[in-house]
Amino acid sequence: MALIQIAREVRLSPDDAWRRVTAWERHGEFVPLTRIALTPRGFDAFTGIGPVGFHDPMDVVQWREPSFCRLEKRGRVVTGWAELEVEPHAGGSRVTWREDIHVQGMPAFMDGLTKASSRALFSRVVDGLLA
Repeated sequence: MALIQIAREVRLSPDDAWRRVTAWERHGEFVPLTRIALTPRGFDAFTGIGPVGFHDPMDVVQWREPSFCRLEKRGRVVTGWAELEVEPHAGGSRVTWREDIHVQGMPAFMDGLTKASSRALFSRVVDGLLA
């Protein structure tokens, strides 16, 4: 598995930062070839072109609005978890995204590549949502 952490300090109130990072429908705007569909337990990210691709279903397993949530990734291709945390910080908020991601069939020696590409992708998501 590849553990990453992304933290940003922004001039948004904690409530506003929380609303932005938990706007699940908007996450797909920042992930190429990805659409988000809300589900009763969380959301499903489908990445692909037309019907060819893979689903990345995520269940919200902890929710402490407006400061913390934990998602469990339950897909056949991508598994792991993600945590989003928002804290008050000098004139705004500190937003932290932690994620432990595993791509099925990817050998452990490739974890460095998974980590680097995940950090780049999720930095783009966090930065886009908070802009």
